[in-house]
Amino acid sequence: MTTDERSLATWLADRDDAALARTFGLRSVSPNASWSDFFDAAEALLDPASVDRALVRLPRRALAALASGDSDSERAGLERLALLDATGTPFTTVAERVAAARAGTTEAFVAEAAPSEPSLADHSASAAAAERAFASIGALADLLIATLHTPLSRTGAGPVSAADRKRLTDAGAIASPEDLDDLVAAAAASGLLTETEREWIAGDGVDAWLQSSTTRRWAVVVEGLRDTLRPGLRTPGGGFVTPAAWPSLYPLDPEWPAISTRTRRLAERWGLVTPEGAEPAWARTLRLGEPADAASLAELLPAEIDRIYLQADLSAIAPGPLAPALDLRLRRIAVRESRAQASTYRFTAESLVAGMSEGETAESVRAFLSELSLTGIPQPLEYLITSTAGRHGLVRIGLDAHGNTSIESADRGLLNAIEVDQALRPLGLVRDGSSLVTRAARDVVYWSLADARYPVVAVDERGGSTPIVRRRPARGGKPAAEPSFAPLIARLRQSHDTDSDAAWLGRELDQAVRARAIIEVVVRLPGGEERTFTLEATGLGGGRLRGRDRSADIERTLPVSSIVTVRPA
Repeated sequence: MTTDERSLATWLADRDDAALARTFGLRSVSPNASWSDFFDAAEALLDPASVDRALVRLPRRALAALASGDSDSERAGLERLALLDATGTPFTTVAERVAAARAGTTEAFVAEAAPSEPSLADHSASAAAAERAFASIGALADLLIATLHTPLSRTGAGPVSAADRKRLTDAGAIASPEDLDDLVAAAAASGLLTETEREWIAGDGVDAWLQSSTTRRWAVVVEGLRDTLRPGLRTPGGGFVTPAAWPSLYPLDPEWPAISTRTRRLAERWGLVTPEGAEPAWARTLRLGEPADAASLAELLPAEIDRIYLQADLSAIAPGPLAPALDLRLRRIAVRESRAQASTYRFTAESLVAGMSEGETAESVRAFLSELSLTGIPQPLEYLITSTAGRHGLVRIGLDAHGNTSIESADRGLLNAIEVDQALRPLGLVRDGSSLVTRAARDVVYWSLADARYPVVAVDERGGSTPIVRRRPARGGKPAAEPSFAPLIARLRQSHDTDSDAAWLGRELDQAVRARAIIEVVVRLPGGEERTFTLEATGLGGGRLRGRDRSADIERTLPVSSIVTVRPA
């Protein structure tokens, strides 16, 4: 045990900071651990309870390698976990805990034969898989659009809050809570949502993803899902093990059955496997570690269209799936009422105001719809666009002489409504003559009024309109795993003696004194001769070890600088 701790302490001290942080993260070390030096770290990592926690998270192939003693194929991963010594042999405690676990679940330490290739899905099953993937792409787009400017709140345990689940359900963005959890998992895996302390916020690639084609959207997500699978599911070539084998890959982890089921469900939702376990043609390249085969999927997806029918009742009908970029822009000025291969949209004064708040004008709306519509622009819609544009800008937001945000309007009734609007109370609006003023930033006031459906426009110091770009919520993400261990690693390095042998000797002597242990001390005498004493260690200080000599029954004091080795008697 002592030799193992010394070996591991030396190994830890030789790692760079990034490698140390990775090991500590993999072993679930707390960044607030009270370790004083690398010997404390080694002792803690070799504690039986800590080893047991590490074994639980190992895939079957790593468990089998530990049990068989043939760890070459898994050596790099097991070394990163600090489970092997410099020769590739499991530390004594690791071997003991493997033996104990193996006695209870022998089958968990037996390597399974390589799973057979999945069968190729027939046309009917492939078409159904493509339909599921298409539905998932649309649902994720709905979620991301809803999240662009309103982050998803997270509970203390991590899931999206009940209030946001209800908001998304009411908006038609999700059909069930399970759908939301799966969509968030897919978006997080592909970097489309970023996790912070309290929220999920839109990632940097969301705008590009929303503007992409359906097949490109799919490829980004499935490649992200593959690349974030647990290590035990990945293959050396960068692909993944066939889903049929997933349930048995982490045999000691009590949480794995639920995780495996959820991962399999995601694979089915995104068209990578059928419920029966067959593999659509487009999933093969992904499984082998190559780029997603979007072309094969495209053959079974409904053709995208670039034209719609505008109706006199202010609705729009897309007779097929509208090209994503067109759908995205149409939804800036209209409310989508139904989503399917044929979708319907409805224009309202509020939806047009929202679009104009995002930068649209009457002219840009007319030009877009004229190009998109197969039926021209009906008179009722033309009237709605004109009247909304005429009213838009009745509320003007600028800065007063003191730098405060000022709200003005020629419609006194509208200004009075804003003043008493309970939803705007957080702005702290105060009447100042014919205007309202607040210390809140202009863009915050602008978007608060725009979201409340007021016909608002921002103006510059000369009174001309100026566009306001909605800012994404500031990134408040959790710090990366490595930096979070920086204080701990700095403390370990600060206390590490450059002479590791001397440092280890001091630790052995200190532990022996604390336990009043009986030890054998080899001392080098002035002439170079070495002599062994058997002592009951009683004190350490001033560079000297004190102890009762068990052979001579006398108290001895030995210079620590002369002690060569210490071992249990």
